[in-house]
This record gives sequence, structure tokens and C-alpha cells, in this order.
Amino acid sequence: MYVCLCVGATNQTVSDAVASGASTSKEVAAICGAGGDCGRCRRTLRAIIAASKPEPAPVH
Repeated sequence: MYVCLCVGATNQTVSDAVASGASTSKEVAAICGAGGDCGRCRRTLRAIIAASKPEPAPVH
């Protein structure tokens, strides 16, 4: 699915940027361009970043 129409970035492109170390929408933009133009996709970028973070271990 396309996440950023301005640069044609897909959710896989953004996921790859996150996997390579991007942890903010600005870092994603620096790596693949998504979110660097109009910014309408930044909410989706932040959701992809948040979904990629591991769940904290439960505390007993």
C-alpha cells in the first residue's frame, strides 16, 4: 500500500527505513523521503514506527 504519494513510498519502504534505524518521521524522511514534502502521511509513518517497537515484557 502506498503511504506517501509525494514520493511513491509504500508501507514496505517505510518499514525498511524503520528496520534500518529510523525512529521518528523526520528520520524516515531522511532515509526514504516519505513525509518530507507535504506531511500528510506523517501520522501513518508514526503508526508504522510505533507498530515496529517491541511490546514491553510484562512485569510480575
